[in-house]
Amino acid sequence: QVQLVESGGGLVQAGGSLRLSCAASGRTFSSYNVGWFRRAPGKDREFVARITWSGVSTSYADSVKGRFTISRDNAKNSGYLQMNSLKPEDTAVYYCAAGSGPYMYRPSAYDYWGQGTQVTVSS
Repeated sequence: QVQLVESGGGLVQAGGSLRLSCAASGRTFSSYNVGWFRRAPGKDREFVARITWSGVSTSYADSVKGRFTISRDNAKNSGYLQMNSLKPEDTAVYYCAAGSGPYMYRPSAYDYWGQGTQVTVSS
């Protein structure tokens, strides 16, 4: 069992940066891939980024590529999402997730989810 808690969200002006953290409990966190998803008002949940359990492989949604960086520190049982050059369209609740399923851009690949953290980008 893994419990995830996101933090680091907030209000930022367009062009600014935020760093989201995902703190995990449970000794098996290091064996799970980690994904970040977001849900904007009135929209479906969408994939943002993912990182494999080892941290070797990452991938990003086209909408955030070059602006966001996903990372993890297994020694600290934590995952991170560095978000730079934020745009108003990045406004959403951001969720981290852990799992071992295939197709890591799909929510179904993840077994554990955090409660989400709000990110609001003003223009």
